[in-house]
Amino acid sequence: MSSTTVIHHLSPVAHAGAQGQQKEILDLALKQVGFIPNMYANMANAPGMLSTYLHGYDLFRKESSFTPAEQEVVLLSISQYNGCTYCTAAHSMLADKMSGVPKDVLQAIREHLPIPDAKLAALAAMAVEMVAKHGQPSPAIVKAFLDAGYQERDLLYIVLAAAVKTLSNYSNQIFGTQVDEKFAAYKVA
Repeated sequence: MSSTTVIHHLSPVAHAGAQGQQKEILDLALKQVGFIPNMYANMANAPGMLSTYLHGYDLFRKESSFTPAEQEVVLLSISQYNGCTYCTAAHSMLADKMSGVPKDVLQAIREHLPIPDAKLAALAAMAVEMVAKHGQPSPAIVKAFLDAGYQERDLLYIVLAAAVKTLSNYSNQIFGTQVDEKFAAYKVA
């Protein structure tokens, strides 16, 4: 981590000792992913934050018209742009093992290289542009995105992805979240 201020006084919320809203939201997280990622244990300090993240993430996955690989390209590109090493590792693992992102595309995103698939390159560029320009993308990037076959409605799902990645990326940077063992093989420097 670079010059990020890390919170030293808040500890991750242990599922076994959680009560009230923290327990409820961690129970939901456990049900959704089968374990409590370090990121979720940190976010549970503010149950509304973790609840909002889980709900928005779930809706992005279920409602967007993006394929699983396209979804991962959006989430990974935003996480990489935001410098979140935790989410970059997690989404790299998901991209490689579950979502079917081509290995050369995954490598290109992780290494900030040109993406060899034109459609996925337009998607990644749109996702990063939306974050980098604070929701005010350049007309040229939007045109390339639409010319690649995406719809205007898809822009709203990129905004949703950016919103949930803001919650996770920023909280991970504040906490200095340790990469979970499940994602360790995809850890970035």
